[in-house]
Amino acid sequence: MPTGPRHETDPDRRRVTVVPDGPILVEGPVEIVLDDGRKVVSDRFVVALCACRRSRRFPLCDTSHRRRTRPADPRPDG
Repeated sequence: MPTGPRHETDPDRRRVTVVPDGPILVEGPVEIVLDDGRKVVSDRFVVALCACRRSRRFPLCDTSHRRRTRPADPRPDG
């Protein structure tokens, strides 16, 4: 696989950022092809793809990953 400075300025190259416990951010515009062949197109500057599969707008993120239940506070009451 070629590497080097040429690819840093390649206009066809897209940056993908994986956010811990969050979405996958892809610099747009993008065309996403789903496993059943459907296509989702976005012309946005950055597109958030769902990584938790909880999104009602899958494959796009709707921040459902934020609604996780948190562990109970381990400190005793009083």
